[in-house]
Amino acid sequence: MKNILLHLRIPFSFFLLPIYLFALSQSPAVDAAKAGWVFFILHFMLFPASNAYNSYYDKDEGSIGLLENPPPVTKELLYTAWVIDVLALILGWMFVGEFFVIFLLVYGLISKAYSHPAIRLKKYPVISWFVVTLFQGTLTYLAVYQSITADFQMSQLTDFDILLPAFICTSNLLAIYPLTQVYQHEEDARRGDMTMSRLLGIRGTFLNAVFWLGLSGVGFLVYFGFTFVIILLSPLLGFFGWWMLQVWKDESKANFKNTMWLNLLAGVCLTIFFGALCFLKH
Repeated sequence: MKNILLHLRIPFSFFLLPIYLFALSQSPAVDAAKAGWVFFILHFMLFPASNAYNSYYDKDEGSIGLLENPPPVTKELLYTAWVIDVLALILGWMFVGEFFVIFLLVYGLISKAYSHPAIRLKKYPVISWFVVTLFQGTLTYLAVYQSITADFQMSQLTDFDILLPAFICTSNLLAIYPLTQVYQHEEDARRGDMTMSRLLGIRGTFLNAVFWLGLSGVGFLVYFGFTFVIILLSPLLGFFGWWMLQVWKDESKANFKNTMWLNLLAGVCLTIFFGALCFLKH
């Protein structure tokens, strides 16, 4: 049981919490009950189940998100992931709505295709990069926003004020996602997986992050103004700049520890900001 809980990596869902809080902070009329269910289903069911599938099929021996020394996987981990997925669909149908259930179903199928050896999207660097960031970013934001907003009309999904923050979420992940692979090159090479980070190379992974973080910064400037970028992103960008300089001197600095620090800073900075917006707005 302990190994199963470790592979669910529930604390790792914290890194995706800002997307939920972003949508919550921008919703003009929150349905509190649905907001609670959406939070629980995403962060305690959907994302952990996805982590479990990934762990089971990858059978990592090296470090993965929040697990520096992952324990062995068993069939029970796979069965647990399936049970959680089914329960998520049932709860989503009962307490949230049809659109959210469709999102859960499609997200679950994509997470399986990402790792399952019959398809293994992970082997296709550009496709997996776009698919993962699109679903974890734009589509998660839109699913949350639609599900928690009272009297929401589906035609509103094309509004600029809704699409821009959804794009910002994806742009952030287009930067961060390859960085989460940068310390796994040897492990991925052993399995024959050409991840986006392996394709870009270590330095290319950082240059890619510079581009997409810069684009996210422009989006934040348009949406929130200059003060937001200075106050919120300074710690994150400061650490990223320091880490990038270290890697340029010594590529071994592109390691598990520094990657987790970057994830933690990104999660904390964005969670504090969007959490404060939720408190002030609602």
